[in-house]
Amino acid sequence: MTSSLASFAFWLTAPVFPHIEIARDAGFTAVVLDIEHGTFNLDDLDRVIPFCRALGIKVYAKVLGPLTEPIQQALDFGADAVIIPHIGSVDHARQVTGAAKYPPLGVRSYAGGRTVMYGPASPTYASDENARVKCWPMIESRESLADVEAIAALPTVDGLFAGPTDLAMAAGNERYTFSDADKADIARIAAAAKAAGKPWVMPCWTQPERAFAKTHDVSVTVVGAQFYMVRAAFASLVDGLSAEGLI
Repeated sequence: MTSSLASFAFWLTAPVFPHIEIARDAGFTAVVLDIEHGTFNLDDLDRVIPFCRALGIKVYAKVLGPLTEPIQQALDFGADAVIIPHIGSVDHARQVTGAAKYPPLGVRSYAGGRTVMYGPASPTYASDENARVKCWPMIESRESLADVEAIAALPTVDGLFAGPTDLAMAAGNERYTFSDADKADIARIAAAAKAAGKPWVMPCWTQPERAFAKTHDVSVTVVGAQFYMVRAAFASLVDGLSAEGLI
């Protein structure tokens, strides 16, 4: 197992348990569950999250949307962090991120169950859970980017998750190309997190993105989108068969 992988997470869009085991065996210790765009239902989350944690893999759950219910469900199942998409202004961020923290810091509702090992809560459970669980709003809209410094400073926010593709498209671009304008947006997110003394996270599918993120002190880099890797493996196999003259 390679310790340098501790600052990386892999991306999972479907609850394929062998893929999780393969990633663990390769050395990964963190996963992003793309609940928003993936095929996870509540039963899947109830199995996948404790399965990952039993393997020593931290679970960062990108929830369905900026709503109380999906945020709380992911946390009740035991996620280590929630990544919240579709954040707008700082006022919106303040309202939404409160669902990830218990009072008096936020408004998270107490459920019991897995997070208290199916027994009574300890006297410091709420504050302990507030410290353990990380809340990372996504900066992927022009509204959230405009308020990124204020969002980063919120007490219910533990860090920022950059969403460069949607951020570029929200600016009127056909797609994300990692252009100079894209880099400037990402650098602003990184600077806002640094000014607030908090981490920032970015999905980086290419080497130039990873190098850029590293120079801006990224805390966690998300790599290896699940089905891109499966597709690449099959394409490599076919290329090998072609090189052997078999097809």
